[in-house]
Amino acid sequence: MLRADERTDPRSHCMSDKVPYLDLPAQLRRIRPEIDAALARTLDNCTFCLGPDVAQFEKDFARFCGAEHCVGFNSGTSALHVAMILAGVGPGDEVITTPHTFVATSWAICYVGARPVYVDIEEATCNLNPALVERAITPRTKAILPVHLYGHPFDVEPIRDICRRHNLKLIEDACQAHGARYKGRVVGTFGEMACFSFYPGKNLGAAGEGGALVTNDAALAARARALREHGSTRRYYHDEIGFNYRMEGFQGAVLGVKLKYLDEWTRARRRVAHRYHELLADTPLQLPREAPWAESAYHLYVVRHPRRDELKAHLEANGIGCALHYPLALHMQKCFAHLGYRPGDFPVAEKAARECLSLPIYPELTEAQQQRVVDVIRDFFRR
Repeated sequence: MLRADERTDPRSHCMSDKVPYLDLPAQLRRIRPEIDAALARTLDNCTFCLGPDVAQFEKDFARFCGAEHCVGFNSGTSALHVAMILAGVGPGDEVITTPHTFVATSWAICYVGARPVYVDIEEATCNLNPALVERAITPRTKAILPVHLYGHPFDVEPIRDICRRHNLKLIEDACQAHGARYKGRVVGTFGEMACFSFYPGKNLGAAGEGGALVTNDAALAARARALREHGSTRRYYHDEIGFNYRMEGFQGAVLGVKLKYLDEWTRARRRVAHRYHELLADTPLQLPREAPWAESAYHLYVVRHPRRDELKAHLEANGIGCALHYPLALHMQKCFAHLGYRPGDFPVAEKAARECLSLPIYPELTEAQQQRVVDVIRDFFRR
């Protein structure tokens, strides 16, 4: 039996005490029979592109989001691209968005020839700061594309009010926020459209790539379906330039199984997050803060500290998986140098990029594993 001091000293553990940053095999083990049966059905029916499994998932996910329509795509990036087209965004237009998120949000704007216009983020949530949005609007502004970052909803109402006053489209990037709630309502129906990603590591992940666009507008949904399939509503007849953005049948089958567990998994993620809140409360880390109107889906659990890189190295040296989301703000990326932004333009985002560190969080993370993560963090600050 370990002595009391050994139970809290990470150096007393062997490397078998590794904690992975993400443990997809643990999730799969529980539902493997259902996944195997769903994949076998798709294989037997040879419904590999779209097909009944995708159609059923679209219905179920629309219902989950409280939306009228869901259109499945081959990735969240593709869904965002099509959303820009549906919003009428094109060459010379501007779209206001955040500099602190995954690059695909800005890719979608660039794909249609428009310009991403960045606005700094809130210190507490790392989401787009509504108080700064209006001053970024110009006659070229066509839409606002905020992100429900890390699974925490952005503050919808003030941004939606700005869109109404200036006749702008609101498109939700909900790629990290499956099941998150804003004032009790699941995100995804606050704007004209919302886009989701089903990349394997997401809260609802496919067995590969996948994405969706949800909307309450039947005309937008119909056009989205055509655009994802070469601009066609009838085979070999093409009404406009389209894309090969179809969701695969296998992904629809997998997502259909996993969707049944999403609420349960979200509750488990929130339990893990709240344990971190308690266990790390007296450390020097800046912990995630949940707004009073929000129920985060905790896609990520992101802590902050000026010595982030040292802490990351210490965790990894002790077998604890961790990740950086996101270490370089988008306005500082080489690919966006043509936008003309400079260091210091968005100080809150730049500071977050220097300090943010994502700790392991997933429904299958055990209390013992979580305690191990906390012990290693405490050891770092003791040193």
